[in-house]
Amino acid sequence: MPSLKAIKTRIASVKNTQKITRAMKLVAASKMKRAVDAAVSSRPYSNEVTAVLHSLMARLVDAEHPLLQPHAHVKKAALVVLTSDRGLCGGFNSQLLRKVDGWLYDNQKIDERYESVEVIVYGKKGRDQLRRRTDVAYGRTTIGMEPKQFLDQSAKLIAELTDRFICEDFDEVFIAYNRFVSTLNQEPTIEQLFPLTSLGTDIAEPEHLVDFVYEPSQAAILNDILPLFLRTRIFQVLLESEAGEHAARMMAMDGATTNAKKVIEDLTLVYNRARQAAITKELIEIVSGAEAL
Repeated sequence: MPSLKAIKTRIASVKNTQKITRAMKLVAASKMKRAVDAAVSSRPYSNEVTAVLHSLMARLVDAEHPLLQPHAHVKKAALVVLTSDRGLCGGFNSQLLRKVDGWLYDNQKIDERYESVEVIVYGKKGRDQLRRRTDVAYGRTTIGMEPKQFLDQSAKLIAELTDRFICEDFDEVFIAYNRFVSTLNQEPTIEQLFPLTSLGTDIAEPEHLVDFVYEPSQAAILNDILPLFLRTRIFQVLLESEAGEHAARMMAMDGATTNAKKVIEDLTLVYNRARQAAITKELIEIVSGAEAL
């Protein structure tokens, strides 16, 4: 059995750890509230932009836009992965990277369909882990980024991906992220960004569509609304990932604080038993000495 001093030192160490996890839980809860509010408040705008684009696509007979046309020969793909820079957030990163690994390595269709897949990673955790197994094009961090910076970052990312898709550097582009469902649930998701072939089929339109008079024209409106839709989509994905990260960290630190409390209780019980045994041993030695005299 460890000495009383060792047990007491261990209890003090666990108590210090508990203070840290409790503080991290409170900080994560505060950040989660702001991140969730931002993600939820932006959903109506994102959904409305998507609905307007679907409505326009349903009325277009022939949509002539490079982002809507699949390439004749599909050889190269890009996968954008959104993870966190910091750890201590439970399975937030691991469950997403497990899904990415399955998409990259366990799916035979990927090897049959593409000659190469370029991985673009946001977040240190995803960058460091994926570099061990695949060629990561580049990794970017998101430390200290606010929702306003997310909007600028989403515009830059979409501009880059759009240019490379039109130049046929990529034939298809996918994005992997954790979709915020609730505080307890962040769902790993992989979606296709380019080409936007599903826009006209995702939402069922009425059999007899009411047509509108478009000014200046349907094609011009489509050219303006497609980049807006993509920027809005990436912006929403970044907000969802941010909210999910803080929610996962809050729950992980809450569990760590609860576990630390249980460990302290168990160690306190062991300490009291060891102390009682030491006292009993001293009493027996005193009584035995007295009887010997």
